[in-house]
Amino acid sequence: MTRVRRGYIARRRRKKMRLFVSSFRGAHSKPIRIVAQQKIRALFSAHRDRNKKKRDFRRLWITRINAAIRETEKGIYYSYSKFIHDLYKRQLILNRKILAQIAILNRNSIYSISNEILKKEDWKDAPEML
Repeated sequence: MTRVRRGYIARRRRKKMRLFVSSFRGAHSKPIRIVAQQKIRALFSAHRDRNKKKRDFRRLWITRINAAIRETEKGIYYSYSKFIHDLYKRQLILNRKILAQIAILNRNSIYSISNEILKKEDWKDAPEML
């Protein structure tokens, strides 16, 4: 019986997999069975960590805003949760990313935002006290 020469389809598929894992260390880029497993694992991790990155950045922004808000000039205590609550109450929709950038680059403006909110809150509460 004559020898059958295989087609190129399987070779092309394996070549594509090997290109994906070519930078992996050790045997993770050599045998085709392990290459297939590592490719699946890498894609799974990439998908999971895309969402994790969003969570991590949100946590970072919240931490930065909280640190900036608590360091007010006159020693007035103001927490992150009260700050965000007051922003929503006054309908000043600024997302956390922008607030964190303001907190880092220009502390005075975050102080002025928080002071304005505090002034408006005090002014609104004043007639009720009388």
